[in-house]
Amino acid sequence: MEINKYIDHTLLKADATSAQIAKLCAEAREYKFASVCVNTCYVPLCKKLLEGSGVEVCCVVGFPLGAMATVSKAFETAQAVKDGADEVDMVINVGAAKEGNWQYVEDDIRAVVEAADGKLVKVIIEACLLTDEEKAEACRCAVRAKAHYVKTSTGFSTHGATVEDVRLMKETVGDKALVKAAGGIRSYEDAMAMIEAGASRLGCSAGIKIMEGAK
Repeated sequence: MEINKYIDHTLLKADATSAQIAKLCAEAREYKFASVCVNTCYVPLCKKLLEGSGVEVCCVVGFPLGAMATVSKAFETAQAVKDGADEVDMVINVGAAKEGNWQYVEDDIRAVVEAADGKLVKVIIEACLLTDEEKAEACRCAVRAKAHYVKTSTGFSTHGATVEDVRLMKETVGDKALVKAAGGIRSYEDAMAMIEAGASRLGCSAGIKIMEGAK
């Protein structure tokens, strides 16, 4: 198994600098990770640094709270794609999910999918803030909105991915979407547990440590 191809090499901290993003891209080139995952302001830099590498540029939209206007998420997505993003990880409106306004959640996702213009869209449901039934319904919204992935977490809330959440999400989406686990995946053992539970992609800042563990 080529575990490197599961990894979105991630740096999303508020204080990340251009130099740190350049280092992230160099590491992603070296280890041939699936993508780098960055905030949208760094998409042009990553596109330039990763040209010809086979490593995709993934960015986050409406991050980390998901609580901005749908039109704002769609605009951020369209701009990121224009700047060279290959993949978009968007955060749902968690408040709408909590109050059972599933039509809003679905429409919010669909607006991003449409703005992404065919690029891969992953939908962060922030599972740590949802009940199991809410997690499942958020996943169904993502499927109906034609997103490609559902994703466990931002890594910026109360906790990250759990094996149980990955399993529940995979059971819910079946073959209609893929699952990305993110947040707190710090070792080769963590990574393998998520993959075995059904994850097709892993969002990690510890990608190199995971690769060393794989040896």
